[in-house]
Amino acid sequence: MADLWVPAACPCCASRTGGGTCPVCFWTDDGQSDTDADMVRGGPNGDLSLTHARLNFAVYGASHPRYQD
Repeated sequence: MADLWVPAACPCCASRTGGGTCPVCFWTDDGQSDTDADMVRGGPNGDLSLTHARLNFAVYGASHPRYQD
């Protein structure tokens, strides 16, 4: 029996999109997780921490307000 591949969940919105840049919330998975969610790493997510991106997703439906459309 073959193993089924289950796409990785986005750390921001939890959609099972498989990693990379999430087409649902536009967060780029850079390996950040709950253990360092309050840290701003820079890189592809700019000045956002994962915690802030999650809050933005709850309010705007995207990791950053600029992506809400």
